[in-house]
Amino acid sequence: MNAGVVQAQSIMSQIPTRPTLTTPEPPLPTPQPIEEPKLETPPSPVTPSPLENVPGTVNIKGFEFVGNTAFTQEKLRSAVNDLIDKEITFPDLISVESRVNNLYRNQGYINSAAVIEPQNISAQGGIVKVTIIEGGIENIVIKGTRRLKPDYIRSRLGLSTKAPLNQERILQALQLLKTDPQIQDISAQISQGVRPDLSVLEVTVKEADTFHIDIFTNNGRAPSVGSWRRGTTITDNNLSGWGDSFSLSYSNTDGSNALDVSYGLPVNPRNGTIKVSGGVTRTSVTEPPFDQLDITGNSSYYEIGFNQPLWQTPSQELGLGLAFSRQISKTKLGLDGFPLSIGANDNGETRISKIAFSQNWVTRNSKSVLGLYSQFNFGLGILDATTNNNGIPDSHFFAWRGQGQYVRSLNRQNDMLLMVRSNLQLSKESLVPLEQFGIGGFSSVRGYRQDTLLKDNGFLLSTEIQFPIIRTVNQQGGLSLIPFVDFGTGWSSSNTKVNPGNTNKDGSLVGTGLGLQWKSDQLKARIDWGHTLTDINSQDQTSSENRLHFSVESRL
Repeated sequence: MNAGVVQAQSIMSQIPTRPTLTTPEPPLPTPQPIEEPKLETPPSPVTPSPLENVPGTVNIKGFEFVGNTAFTQEKLRSAVNDLIDKEITFPDLISVESRVNNLYRNQGYINSAAVIEPQNISAQGGIVKVTIIEGGIENIVIKGTRRLKPDYIRSRLGLSTKAPLNQERILQALQLLKTDPQIQDISAQISQGVRPDLSVLEVTVKEADTFHIDIFTNNGRAPSVGSWRRGTTITDNNLSGWGDSFSLSYSNTDGSNALDVSYGLPVNPRNGTIKVSGGVTRTSVTEPPFDQLDITGNSSYYEIGFNQPLWQTPSQELGLGLAFSRQISKTKLGLDGFPLSIGANDNGETRISKIAFSQNWVTRNSKSVLGLYSQFNFGLGILDATTNNNGIPDSHFFAWRGQGQYVRSLNRQNDMLLMVRSNLQLSKESLVPLEQFGIGGFSSVRGYRQDTLLKDNGFLLSTEIQFPIIRTVNQQGGLSLIPFVDFGTGWSSSNTKVNPGNTNKDGSLVGTGLGLQWKSDQLKARIDWGHTLTDINSQDQTSSENRLHFSVESRL
């Protein structure tokens, strides 16, 4: 194998033909106060006691509560214990109703009531039966929707309006709906129904604009195919009115074209979502001197998965996901397929079939947001997947990836931010480049060439602080100065035996630098200058490797 092809193998390992599947890395939202939607409630119902006034006193031996589910017998009795085994008057007996009503009301059960039905109570006393009428919702009325189906909102509120009706549960459901990308604002009013124990929930919705066209540009591609990327994304977060999302994205560089499409459909009121996605990428090496070799690459992928939140509150979310994906890549030298990466067959093809099992947890408050993500990847030898012998990596593998992100506000305006992110991948076996961990470049260790290290195992840690230096008039954006420090390390698995042309050694990268970011409602622009603290051997410098990274995103 000549030296040019050996070097070409190293270059091809950095061509971005591998799509990012399943594992998300979105920026966490800026910490904000958890707003409480407006909820108007009716005054406490006054239910006259059916008991007739009885003169004199009576000695009560105890109380029996019937119909209660919100509180135990012991909890209800604790509200009236001081009346047991005492001579009490009729007004004292009737006060049991108001005491229990107050207990329910103070805990948010706004249309529940206690009633002492007519019964025989001797002067010597006895057990008094107290009937608990726990209230519910008679109807949920939705107003203000345009494209969004009323049943989309009604089904989610229905989870929180089961008897006994509780005001806090409704507020929590409204807060969750307010974070929904389909909804800009939401408020509600509870009014009296046809019966004292039934209420009507009237919800007013202001829909968000769910259709967006975004354009973007950055230098986040590998220099081998041209680092300057530009593209556009079309998104509709409410395509059919059921909260289903559709996204179509196209991007290119001087040596690549990529098209990605995805569709997600919520299938239950707890936001369980089926998502399908796919994409194709065409690449051509444009970096001298390897552009003379006529190296091209094609890749495609598709994925189908299901994500289900197990626990959702305005401040926390815990969820699980399961996805199957299929990836195919092929490299050519001239007109013929040629294996330029480890694990590819003689025709230059690598085919991966994979199941990914993921777990995610997010917690937030008014000052900080923390997100953790875990994913177990199981490579399968099905659907004509790549299978090799002698320890050469193929579609049979197991790897784990973990991610963490932390954002904390450092001032009252919530625009001075500490941001920490980490990424870890572990694998006992060697992996094909489609599944390896890239270190260096845009969104990684800044100041280095994109994917300077491409390894089976890797760890990334990045920390930055955003200092506001100019604020917009509405305080919703401005210019920030951002010092940052990045660290990444990668290593090959112990059983990596094959790949004689690979000069990509195990090692670590450290970088630091400064960034400037402008952020407003319609525009986000950022430029980072990274200073390398680790000596490496690199190809000819590009704008990215000259330690300058930029990105611009605009919403039309």
